[in-house]
Amino acid sequence: MAGELSITVVGNLANDPELRNTNSGIAFVGLNVASTPRTYNRNTSTWEDGETVWVRCTAWREVAENVAQSLTKGSRVVVTGRLKAPSAYQTASGEARASLELEIEEIGPSLRSATAA
Repeated sequence: MAGELSITVVGNLANDPELRNTNSGIAFVGLNVASTPRTYNRNTSTWEDGETVWVRCTAWREVAENVAQSLTKGSRVVVTGRLKAPSAYQTASGEARASLELEIEEIGPSLRSATAA
């Protein structure tokens, strides 16, 4: 669809994928991916973590089934998809927040620090 923004996110799964179905029987899975930037501080010679960005991701049909069979909480993943408009909400303490949402086109394990069979 024209005008959609595709992005790639590299991060860790915050929860185990849970395969569910719509009322019409279409499989889907929802995931939370946490991406924390790291920078090297030359003054202290240490790596420092930045602020974690949370991205809510949704996969449909065969992709959802494959995700549920292949990935688990803590898995490092590379996700490509279509960015949806942010959802604004308030926390229980009244703090205003917005969540990023991504409809998954492609997802897989990051092979930088793991192997796949």
